[in-house]
Amino acid sequence: MALIVMKFGGTSVANAQCIERVAWIIAEAYSEGNEIIAVLSAQGHTTDDLIAKALEVNPTPSKREMDVLMSTGEQASVALVAMALEKIGMPVVSLTGWQVRMRTNSEYGGARIKGISAERMRAELDRSRIVLVAGFQGINKFDDITTLGRGGSDTTAVALAAVMNADICRIYTDVDGVYTVDPNKYPFAIKLDEISYDEMLELCSLGVEVLHMRSVEMAKRYGIVIEVLSSFERKPGTEVKEVTKKMEDSKISGIATDSKIARISVLGMRDKPGIAFQIFTQLAMAKINVDIILNSIAANDDTNISFTVAKRDIEAAVSALEKSRKVIGFREITVGDNLAKVSIIGAGMMSSPGVAAQMFEALYSAKINIEAIATSEIKVSVLVKEKDAKRAVEALHTKFFVD
Repeated sequence: MALIVMKFGGTSVANAQCIERVAWIIAEAYSEGNEIIAVLSAQGHTTDDLIAKALEVNPTPSKREMDVLMSTGEQASVALVAMALEKIGMPVVSLTGWQVRMRTNSEYGGARIKGISAERMRAELDRSRIVLVAGFQGINKFDDITTLGRGGSDTTAVALAAVMNADICRIYTDVDGVYTVDPNKYPFAIKLDEISYDEMLELCSLGVEVLHMRSVEMAKRYGIVIEVLSSFERKPGTEVKEVTKKMEDSKISGIATDSKIARISVLGMRDKPGIAFQIFTQLAMAKINVDIILNSIAANDDTNISFTVAKRDIEAAVSALEKSRKVIGFREITVGDNLAKVSIIGAGMMSSPGVAAQMFEALYSAKINIEAIATSEIKVSVLVKEKDAKRAVEALHTKFFVD
């Protein structure tokens, strides 16, 4: 007998038919003799609908009351799935975040979990009940409802798996695993049997939305094996864990693209110590994340510094730098938003010299110009023209997964 934590996303419980399918998945696992805790997200677009309703009433609602409202979507889901399980004769109980005493800090809309009591869940499991828990929510020290931020139900599931010492945490979604590239965009994508925590974290940071990054961080911290699989197709998914078995030649696990970025160039500064410090201090104070950074010296010995930010941060970044124009001493700022970041990810890079060279060879063969490069132990990212991103992915996938 195993203790299994399951999590079902919004598309998995979108309507009555989906809820019935989820109930049978849970019932089947329970009938095999397992203890089951299932975490539910709000149905379909419920969260977006609740936000819209709030803004109709008050354009600037308080974060506390927004959390009270937003938590109702998950509460409805656990009740509905419990009803579906009751219909087929399964013993079940639904619980909210406060009933499992999921304690968080008081950052409404993006709370962090501080602790969970296993007592209520263990008591219900000992009564041979299936336990359904509303995801995404907890309570703070004032017993006020808090929410964990978008995608927080994944984090709820992994946190429950950790505190209950579960054997596995299964995340059911609308895809059947983690792929080498986005299967919705590239029909040649290959599903992975397994992937390491670090590789999955890199993919999350690059915009791959299969799992919530905080859930992977927590799984790594507590050694929880996650399996990503589909609630619509009954077949094995992809395991996310510490150590993965790979063939010696398997250097990378995935390719990711991000076209929601822009390059900001700060031009015409004196080449002196402290310039970079002044620029990036201003950006940090404006809470703007910076990614790829390039420092170059112009023909007249001026310094130019370029970096990438999310497109949504362009205006705020330029504004923060303009306020310090005299201190920094730059001539002008230019912005390029027709770029994309293409990255290869793989723990195998650490023991395989020449991976970057293979990447550059593939892009050269496809006649794609590289505008900037950034590397880490398990990632190489390049900036290319946005119009070339698709061809870049195709060339890299052929190089690393076909050739």
